[in-house]
Amino acid sequence: MGRTGLKKALTTRHLVQGVFLLICLAIGVQFALFVEHFESGGLTPAYIRPVGVEAFLPVGALASLKYWALTGKVDPVHPAALVLLLTFLGISLVARRAFCSWICPVGTLSELCGGLGRRLFGRTFRIWRWLDVVLRLGKYALLLFFVKLILVDMPVMAIEGLLSSPYWAISDVKMLHFFTGMSPAAAGVITTLAVLSVVFQHFWCRYLCPYGALTGMVALLSPPKIRRDAGLCSGCGACGRNCPARLPVNTCSAVGSPECTGCLTCVESCPEPGALNMALPWWRVPVSKRSLGLVVVGLMLLGVGAGMFSGHWQSSLSYQDYQRIIPMAASMK
Repeated sequence: MGRTGLKKALTTRHLVQGVFLLICLAIGVQFALFVEHFESGGLTPAYIRPVGVEAFLPVGALASLKYWALTGKVDPVHPAALVLLLTFLGISLVARRAFCSWICPVGTLSELCGGLGRRLFGRTFRIWRWLDVVLRLGKYALLLFFVKLILVDMPVMAIEGLLSSPYWAISDVKMLHFFTGMSPAAAGVITTLAVLSVVFQHFWCRYLCPYGALTGMVALLSPPKIRRDAGLCSGCGACGRNCPARLPVNTCSAVGSPECTGCLTCVESCPEPGALNMALPWWRVPVSKRSLGLVVVGLMLLGVGAGMFSGHWQSSLSYQDYQRIIPMAASMK
């Protein structure tokens, strides 16, 4: 398949990515306006707090997950953080790391950076294989750090104290302040990561993202895999060359790596019909890109709906609570 055909074939995933990116941008703008109302003492218009902002509280969500698992109680302050974490892990269990390649806004921006790099340089650059393997351990080391810190070392009473603290209540506001009042050091780090993602495709996602490492570990249990029919394969190697994760798809009978994001780029780049597909081990009917997209979006809607209908979506904090704590956020360390 040529470059033009590949671009057309990937339109479904890019459309889903674009929709979720726009949703995230809308959430960010609305949340900024929500916070501004309280920081101005009510002088600016009041906005409804967008619950989706809690998707960006992964560390607290991990603590909330342990608290829920051990006590059966859902944190009432940021309940959607837990709901969304479970939803993303559920997507990874059913559809591999499709959260990363279909939903995650950071993954989408990283992919756009890679596209910019191809336009600027006419190619993508690759780090030496041995160094690539070493650097990939970075995100798993970060994941191990958070797992040990929260899931292993932190007792339930400490987690309960964290989840009931004022700092946790305004953790979303602190996150907003990080971006709106970014320090030169933070801006330098983010700029460096963006430039590296232009030069080396998916640099952040590939080497540093602990969320990607977590979804990858869960995806090891995911039944669908990219499967290659050796009898139909021409051995051209297009699938391996085009794989964003640099997986040797052209030499595998089934791709079980936690690095596979289910983007289907390898499948769409294969010139031999039926030689490469995503499929279940017990049902060899190929999973098309549209079907995978419907599964990913459907699971996302199912998770959000379950949170809403179970009463674990909206924060228990009242308007008066926000009036009191949001002005404190700038001084709270």
